[in-house]
Amino acid sequence: MGSEALFNQLPVIDLSDELKPGTPEWDSVRPRVQQALQEYGCFEAFFNQVPYELRKSMFGATKEIFELPLQTKSGISVETPYSSYMTGESPAEPWEGMGIEDVLIPEKLRSFTNLLWPEGNPSFGKTVRSFAEQLSEMDKMIRRMVLESLGVEKYCGEHIDTTRYTLLPLKYEGPKTMESKLTLFSHSDKNLFTILYQLNEIDGLEVQRKDGKWINVKSSPDSFIVMAGDSFHAWTNGRVHAPIHRIMMTGNKTRYSVGLFASPKEGGIVKAPNELVDEEHPLLFKPYKYLEYLKFFKTEKGQKAHESGIKVFSGV
Repeated sequence: MGSEALFNQLPVIDLSDELKPGTPEWDSVRPRVQQALQEYGCFEAFFNQVPYELRKSMFGATKEIFELPLQTKSGISVETPYSSYMTGESPAEPWEGMGIEDVLIPEKLRSFTNLLWPEGNPSFGKTVRSFAEQLSEMDKMIRRMVLESLGVEKYCGEHIDTTRYTLLPLKYEGPKTMESKLTLFSHSDKNLFTILYQLNEIDGLEVQRKDGKWINVKSSPDSFIVMAGDSFHAWTNGRVHAPIHRIMMTGNKTRYSVGLFASPKEGGIVKAPNELVDEEHPLLFKPYKYLEYLKFFKTEKGQKAHESGIKVFSGV
């Protein structure tokens, strides 16, 4: 395979082993994670701690959500942007999503489930929580590797303790044409980290390289896509890249996926540590409240800045 072909796919990293900090296995994988996030902002990860049966159950739970009546789905509404029922901004973007905020807090998940199924749905809650728990362990592992690589591992505990997780099942309708159509606009994620899993074998995710070319991601049913967001890009003072990505689809089939979004807790402030600011690496972003950054994208100015929002909102 030529170098250009290799450049047109994401790095692939196996995180399936019992990787523990301080071991030779950990030390061998860590620089590969850091390099992938620095150059691409994302990579394809194999992680066998999520069993096949759980992945299959998550597919069923996702379909179950979107088969509910619109009135029921749209009744889910919370203050935090992107953490409730969402749809495309126009018929040209036929997608819908359902953010499950604080998915690892049992009482929050129970309240969410009871809103959708007043009669109860314990199997849904069990599946969603188990799936999110496993992906959160991957997120913690990856962030620890990055912080160690940057020499700021003393912030690991603080980083994890101030994180909240939102699980976001997504449904994309096929455009009913063999011509490739934009189904979800190009954007970078606003949070710290996202871990995506494609639930059925319908591709569509594209990631933009730093040179502007697009990588058509061919995912495996056994792998996950790990992606850094704007807030981790800002916290690392630009050391980690936050990639622009989009969904492009063809055909009639519906695409289902799910993402675990790690973000600062309510009231959290994103601020690069002093150790990552020096003459060679001047401060790129002013400290900001994460919730205010999300709300920015509900404004007219924010709507026009999906691809450069962090620079517009907080750039020095």
